[in-house]
Amino acid sequence: MPDTPSREATVQRQDTFISFGSFRLDRAGRLLLKDGVPVRIGSRALDLLIVLTDRAGEVVGRHALLDLVWRDVVVDEAAVRVHIASLRRALGDGQDGARYIVNVAGRGYSFVAPITQVEPEESPAAAPAALRATIRPPAPPRPLIGRGRVIESLSELLLARRFVSIIGAGGIGKTSVATAITDRLRTQFGEENVVFTDLGAISEAALVPGAIVAAVGCALSGADPATGLLDFLADKRMLIVLDSCEHLIDAASRLAADLFRQAPGVHLLVTSRESLRVEGETVHLLSALASPVEDVPSAAEALATPAVQLFMERAASGGFLGALTDGDAPIVAEICRRTDGIALGIELAASRVGTYGIRGVADLLAGSAELRLVGRRNVAPRHRTLQAMLDWSYNLLSEEERRILARLSVFIGLFTMEAACAVAGEAEPATPGVATIVASLVDKSLLWVDAAEGRVFYRLLDMTRVYAAAKLEEFGEGRQVALRHARHFAELFRKLGLEHGAYAEIGRHAPHVGNLRKALEWSFAEQEHRAIGVDLAADAAPLFLGLWLLGECRHWSRLALDSIPAAGGFSQREARLLEALAVSSMHTRGNTDEVSQAIERGLNLAEEDGAGLPQMRLLAGLNLFLTRLGHFDSALAAARRCAAIAERSGALSDRIIAEWLLAAAHHIAGNQAEALEHCQRGFTLEAGLGRLEINLFGYDHRLRASIGLARLLWLRGSPETACRLALEVIEEGARLPPPGNYSMATAHAIPILLWSGRTAEAAEHIELAIVHSERHSLRPNAAWSRALKGEWLLLEGNPVAAADTLREAIAALRREQQHMVLPAASRAMAEALARTGRHDEARATIEEALSSAQALGQLFWLPDLLRTQGEIMLRGPHPDSAAAEALLRRSIGHARDQAASGWELKAALPLARLLRRQGRQVEAHAILEAIWQGLAETSGSADLVEAAEILVALRS
Repeated sequence: MPDTPSREATVQRQDTFISFGSFRLDRAGRLLLKDGVPVRIGSRALDLLIVLTDRAGEVVGRHALLDLVWRDVVVDEAAVRVHIASLRRALGDGQDGARYIVNVAGRGYSFVAPITQVEPEESPAAAPAALRATIRPPAPPRPLIGRGRVIESLSELLLARRFVSIIGAGGIGKTSVATAITDRLRTQFGEENVVFTDLGAISEAALVPGAIVAAVGCALSGADPATGLLDFLADKRMLIVLDSCEHLIDAASRLAADLFRQAPGVHLLVTSRESLRVEGETVHLLSALASPVEDVPSAAEALATPAVQLFMERAASGGFLGALTDGDAPIVAEICRRTDGIALGIELAASRVGTYGIRGVADLLAGSAELRLVGRRNVAPRHRTLQAMLDWSYNLLSEEERRILARLSVFIGLFTMEAACAVAGEAEPATPGVATIVASLVDKSLLWVDAAEGRVFYRLLDMTRVYAAAKLEEFGEGRQVALRHARHFAELFRKLGLEHGAYAEIGRHAPHVGNLRKALEWSFAEQEHRAIGVDLAADAAPLFLGLWLLGECRHWSRLALDSIPAAGGFSQREARLLEALAVSSMHTRGNTDEVSQAIERGLNLAEEDGAGLPQMRLLAGLNLFLTRLGHFDSALAAARRCAAIAERSGALSDRIIAEWLLAAAHHIAGNQAEALEHCQRGFTLEAGLGRLEINLFGYDHRLRASIGLARLLWLRGSPETACRLALEVIEEGARLPPPGNYSMATAHAIPILLWSGRTAEAAEHIELAIVHSERHSLRPNAAWSRALKGEWLLLEGNPVAAADTLREAIAALRREQQHMVLPAASRAMAEALARTGRHDEARATIEEALSSAQALGQLFWLPDLLRTQGEIMLRGPHPDSAAAEALLRRSIGHARDQAASGWELKAALPLARLLRRQGRQVEAHAILEAIWQGLAETSGSADLVEAAEILVALRS
């Protein structure tokens, strides 16, 4: 007996009706009835029944069933077993002695019940084909990743409220969630009382009641199926799912409202891209799957999010055998973000990983290929590709909605209603208002609403934006809309009037960054519209700086400056751009000629105009720039110029800024008493004004003053207070935007802890400072932080590691021209070399550091450099006590000239030890005692502990 049935014979018998037991099968209409009532049966199970009844009494092999039922679809034999089991349940096979299908071991299956041919006129009228399609439930769901809590809470909500609508964008997983909920609640309602109705399978509103009638399985008579359905369900307890209602929203809404009112035992679960907006409905907006928030997540961090879990699960199903690595985790995270956490988009992308690999899929998506990727064949056509899914939604829109959606594709990320109206609006008064259409697109889940800080923003999903952008080109409006977009944001930022340094509230404007970039790119690409780009770059520079997007700020500032035609006279735009260029370049490229030239050009323009505040900001930047270069006297001159401007303006805030600039300049120039006076005067003036919040060249000026005060207190002999304040400013720097504040705080406050010997407290902050500076690409600060780590290693008794770390840090400091801190790093390097027995290198290093400091007039570092040189003289095989004593006394003298008792004590300690060894206890005691008596505090540092011990020993 041949194993494979004849397809021709099967086709010939499709037009007949058969009867077995209490069942009647309409092959052509694909309808199975039991006692005249439609039986809910899956599509594949019905295919199996038709094939088996065609060969009733014969054994049909599994391979033959696969060939006939799953034509052109690759599945395994397990699918046959699953659907045979489903078919047996639908037929009640084995119940009350009824047998229909038997399994012949090793061969296949056979239909064994007697069959009677029935003429078409004897068969009951069948439901229309469109309605029969609606009673097929979706394929058995795979485990839903990231939806467990939603399924649980919605199941409880559905039992309590009776009527729940799951709303969301196409492909987000509404049907999958609804199917999982029905599976969860089957035991609550009973298998026969859970009904799934796919309204996506029908296109006419008049067929909606009939679709539910067919799904419920009630035989009705009369012209109005809705009335009959309501009567039938009035006393029934059932769960009815209405899936994909958006294209039949009016008809579905009316019937759902009637069912809720007139059938109190019926629970309704609706899925749609917009809500039904009828009485009794409880709406749940299904959110996207969460993706990693880290820019560069590890594999573990990425796999903690449901979007990446889904991606990797589907990738494995598609033949990818590898595990997610730390190197690929950021790529997968970006793919998930690009799909906006839409389950269908993630699945379609992941399904290609087995073929292309993770990086290959990322390259595919870079060309917007996600719209064309084909998914599973056993789903509705509208869910097989993102293109088809979006076509489905787009075709439901009115002409006005389509045009506005296309125009909105010009926006990147978030945008406001005001922006939408300005860019997507029409001049014709007869056109519906943009606000109305935007609201309609939100209702249809084509636009998402994002509320931030009490403001409402809108955004298109990335895949929707790509789709709509193609439609915009079809309308031929791309260039016109881009011009509107650029002009709107140029006008917006002109009105905002953002100020350089006013960063306290800058974060509220961050949602505009994506559109700002888009407008700048378009403007500078269009020669005739570059003026828009210049204005926008100048007005938006404070936003880029405030968000610490330094590379972008530098790029747009340079491009705008190159686009300004050469012309005489003051240019406010040019001055703002020069300041932005100087700030961004200094923090990203170091102390380059580009920075100094930008500052000097900006100062010349500001002086021509006589504007006070721009000059003060630029002079503050010049002071900072010169300080970092190690030109301490020139930095003091810049601070004095700033003080003169403040004196002329008379503004209290200007005077405070000037006092703090003078304090910083005098401090690094070696005038500690005068520096402390200016610093405290600034804080006194500020007390009458309130906390001054202004950033100058990327730093909070008050924080800089607080750091300076902590350093001055240490130098003036109050280490306990200084260390406490140092820790406070480090914590404050971590809280203050932008990121440069924390780097500044750690770079200048950690040395106070190291000077005091408080290495345990310094260790944690040094490591955090290194990570912070590298994360934000602050190369100069990274070099400072590594130099501090080298000093810490030295204090911890690890001179070999200290020398290696310091050597790398010094090379980086030289590259970045950070000459301000180079003497300190070189001093530590010399000491580390001496402690490892490399005495000649140590002496050469400290001599070079001293020579460089003296040549640059860096008096601030002389006491510490001379002290270290003296201590090096005492090390090695041939100590020179006389030279060492002379150097240590010179160190004390320079420290006394600076009014820096902290430096004095550091040099006095090795001198006192030397004098004691030589039997000169009286001299040693006199030197230490004089310094001790001048200290404001006698605790808080390792130096004070040692000094107290020596004094006690000398007195005894």
